Formats: sequence, structure tokens, C-alpha cells
Amino acid sequence: MCGIVGAASHRDIVPVLVQGLQRLEYRGYDSCGVAVHAGGLTRARTTSRVADLLAQVRDDHLQGQTGIAHTRWATHGAPAVHNAHPHFSHGPGEGPDSARPARVALVHNGIIENHEALRAALQAKGYVFASQTDTEVIAHLIDSHYDGDLFEAVKAAVAQLHGAYAIAVICRDEPHRVVGARAGSPLVLGVGEGENFLASDAMALAGVTDQIVYLEEGDLVDLQPGKHWIVGPDGRPVQRKVRTVQAHSGAAELGPYRHYMQKEIFEQPRAIADTLEGVEGIVPELFDGIGQDGQPGGSAHRVFQAIDKVLILACGTSYYSGCAAKYWLESIAKIPTQVEIASEYRYRESVPDPKTLVVTITQSGETADTLAALKHARGLGMEQTLTICNVATSAMVRECKLAYITRAGVEIGVASTKAFTTQLAGLFLLTLALAQAKGRLNEADEARYLKEMRHLPVALQSVLALEPQIIGWAEDFARKENALFLGRGLHYPIALEGALKLKEISYIHAEAYPAGELKHGPLALVTSEMPVVTVAPNDALLEKLKSNLQEVRARGGVLYVLADGDTRIERGEGLHVIRMPEHYGQLSPLLHVVPLQLLAYHTAVARGTDVDKPRNLAKSVTVE
Repeated sequence: MCGIVGAASHRDIVPVLVQGLQRLEYRGYDSCGVAVHAGGLTRARTTSRVADLLAQVRDDHLQGQTGIAHTRWATHGAPAVHNAHPHFSHGPGEGPDSARPARVALVHNGIIENHEALRAALQAKGYVFASQTDTEVIAHLIDSHYDGDLFEAVKAAVAQLHGAYAIAVICRDEPHRVVGARAGSPLVLGVGEGENFLASDAMALAGVTDQIVYLEEGDLVDLQPGKHWIVGPDGRPVQRKVRTVQAHSGAAELGPYRHYMQKEIFEQPRAIADTLEGVEGIVPELFDGIGQDGQPGGSAHRVFQAIDKVLILACGTSYYSGCAAKYWLESIAKIPTQVEIASEYRYRESVPDPKTLVVTITQSGETADTLAALKHARGLGMEQTLTICNVATSAMVRECKLAYITRAGVEIGVASTKAFTTQLAGLFLLTLALAQAKGRLNEADEARYLKEMRHLPVALQSVLALEPQIIGWAEDFARKENALFLGRGLHYPIALEGALKLKEISYIHAEAYPAGELKHGPLALVTSEMPVVTVAPNDALLEKLKSNLQEVRARGGVLYVLADGDTRIERGEGLHVIRMPEHYGQLSPLLHVVPLQLLAYHTAVARGTDVDKPRNLAKSVTVE
């Protein structure tokens, strides 16, 4: 979601700030801007891409040794230049057109819940607002507290804020100083030689410094070119560990692919192989976490033996991977499993059980709703926590006792693909590890599952070879405005994920249902203009599913079926079939989801949408 970059240096820092924004573009945004101290505070903002911002700062010859920059995903206020960050405060009685130079410039990730009350109080003091954002409130609030010390002004201002924030602030009267603060949104400090940096993600600082400090909840940080210090939530100076982080730029080469999403779909065999690298046997110790400050997080084997239930917390695509894992956990490990949408769980009354393993699933490890749900679960006394995450240095990994790090690599396309399949791989390993710890996995089954997992990269390559057939389907879908996805059992979550992918990037309205629910409502929607995509593996529910297909055909519906080769589902009038290369049992969801990803991708391409950066969506959702 929103991205922050800040710097205090003795060199012109504008190229570093803009380059940092370019590395955060994959997260999604609808405006961007940069402000520097150049005698006074000067800024450039745009509702176009970072490339346009770069052209603007070059045309304006914008230079400075201290500055902040931001990519914004709109929450309060429309995507417009006057709502773009950085925001200025000129002081009471002075509007944005004032001849008086601005005193405070600020960028912000998060949402301030009490912004309306603060706005009213500041307006009563004479502050003039130029935007509809909650962020501008913080800039004016800091200005109202300013008395010659920016750090103290920020400290006083954040004490009045309710909500989530990561901020970076510069001041007209202190030209070599940047002050940051975080509560509920990630912020890191980058330590350089004679210069220091702030960012919402270490990736923004790739190539600038690999010395990273992960600021903790409630921290305030003061950085100048040659020094920095951190104050904890109790107001006392603290030392945070400096980590060496090899962050890789998001500006990867596309190679032969048209879009990053297509590239990432085809990277899935490699991503799965990397995620399973070194897995020689199914042992709970695969999930031993790193704990706080890089120390071992505890014994997974002891935790797995002690728990009786699993609670999975996630959002979006990660939630669907959790839904699939529920089938595995209950059928293989025989452990009762509940899957909750994180943003719902944190606000409802539930019945806690301290013998529950709380599993969070997140690609970035910074998803605000999932982090808050984890905190809520721990507050209810459920202290056994584990995360399946793609970023080893993320807040989620640091907050959970146990972890399994997937190795999808950087995923630039907003619509998740390889992150989803690697999550499924990690969750299947978790299922087997829990089954083993509970004495429910014999040696023969362990060997069989391991063999099937090692074969996954080869099996995925065979599925990717179906792309030309899927392009044919996409040409039909591109002319539609609605679609229905059906699945049964373990493959219902895969139908949900397929529908999500199609709606995310092609803007076609798509819904998914358990196939057995057709006659309970969705069948009313079926016409020749409503394509019905069906996931049809050769499992115990196949014959039931065939009956559901007949229900669609009898109403004139057009079926698009992904069928295992031995299902005896034949092509016919209104029935399109793509044969999957092989049946893959419990791991079948990892194969069946790939054609659905390709269908969404090629449909979006045919419709001419912005595949990698779909409208209104962001990659890393760090606000509620």
C-alpha cells in the first residue's frame, strides 16, 4: 500500500528518494510526491506514475540533502494532487497559497481515527486545510506543538493520535533532520555512512544500505546525516538491533513476458522448489521461528503436541489458502480447524482456547488487519502462534513464536499468484508436521507425500503448457461481464481464488460457489451469457459434481471445465473441457489454481486493463 522514503545526508538525496518510490510501486498507489529542504521546503506531487514525478523534479531542478517521499493509496480524500503527500503546514492563519514558507512537511501511512476532532480543534486555532486527508491533520498538529525542536513536537503530536500511523517529518528550521514515528504501520531505519534513511519497507533502500533497524511499536526515531537515536514508547532511549538485510529491488527484468503477473505465474515451479528446498523429511522443527531480535523462537514439536485446535487468520488470497488448508488439517492431521477473515475476527466476540495454534498467513508480513487479529488472539490468551509468510524480516515473523518462510521471491503484480501456491505448499507441510507430532502420520504416507511434493515443480510445468488452450477460453470471457466459478470440497477454495483473480484484474464480476449450492440460489443467474467455470478433479465428489454440471447445461449455461484426464467429462455443445496433465490427490489444488490464474491474466490482457496495477487495489494492505 502506501510507501514512505526519507533521508538525511550531505549529498543530493532526490535521486535516492525517487528511486525508493520506484521500488515500492508494485505495492499499488494513485499519487506520489517528494519534498526536500532546499533553503526552504519545496515539493513536487502528481497523480501519475513515479516516472512522471521524476520528470517533474528534473524540470524543476529539485535538489536537497534532506527529504521525504511517498506513494499514496487513497483512503481519506479522492486521488488528487491536493490530497497527495507530502503535506505542508504553513502555520495558523496561513493557507496553501500563502507567501509564508511552509514550516512542516510530512508523509504518512495508516489511518488516524480521531482526525475529525483534531481537525476541528486545529481549525479553531486558525489552521487552514488544503486537503480532505487525515494526514494533513498530523502536519498541522506537529506545527502547533513546534517550539524549536522537531523531535519534541512530533512526540507531543503522536500522543494525541488514535489509529495507525508511520510518519516521516522534516522542518524548515532544522535542515538536516528527519523525525519518524510508528504505531500499527511498519517503518524501518536504514543506517548508512554519513547518511541515514527511513522507509516503510527495506526494499525501498536496496542498493543504498543493507543495514536495517526494524522500528517497534511506539518507537520515535530522530535521524541526521551522521547519527540517529530511537526513543521507545515509554519515552526512554532504546537500542534496536541493526540487521543486515539483502533487500532485492522490485524492478526485476520482465524477460520474455508481457507483464509481471505472467512472469510470476511461470515462476511457480521454481518458487515451489525453493520453498521446499532442504525438506528431507516431515519434522515439526521446520517451523521453529526466529523469535524477537533473531533469537530462536521455541520448539515447534512441543507446541504441536500441546495444541488441540488450529485457528487460521488471513485476508484476501491468503484467506483462501487457509480455507484449503482446513481440509488438509482435518482430514490428514485430524485437528479441528477454524478459518477466519482477519478483519472480521478482530471485532467479534469469540470463544478462546489456550490450546489453539493461531496460524497467520500473509505474503508481506505487514498486513494491518492480520497483525491486529494476531494481537487480538494473543490478548485472549492464545499464545501459541505460527505464521506462513514470504518475508523473513517482516513484523509478522517477529511477532509469532513459530514460522515457515515461503520463498516465492518478490511478487510485483498486485494479484497474487506464486505467493498463493507457495503458501499452499507451506500449509501442506504444516499439516504433515502436525500429523506427525500427533502420531497420525505413518512412514509410508510420509514418504508418499514427500515424493508428491518433490514432483510438484514438474507437474506445474505440465500445467503451464496448457496456456494456449486457456487463451482460447479468455477470448470468450473478455466479452462477458459476469462469471460463475464452481468447486466442491478441497477445490471450493480454489474456485474462490479463481473468481477473485478474474474480478481483480479483468474487472469482470465473478463469484464462486460450492457446486452443491447451485440449486439453492445461484442457478437463477445461469444463462448463455454467464460462463460457468468448474474445477473437476477425479475425487470422491466427482459424480456429484457431474450432476451439478448437468443442472447448468439444462438451463442453457456454458461450461468451462478443468478436468482430470480420467473423469470422462467430454466436450460437447456448451461444454468446453481442458484436460489436466495428471491427478494429484491432496495436492491437486496447487495444480488446478494455475489455469485459473492464466485465465484471469489472458482475459485481462484481452480487455486491455492494467494487469499488474489494477484500479483501486494495492499490493500490501497496511491500513485497516
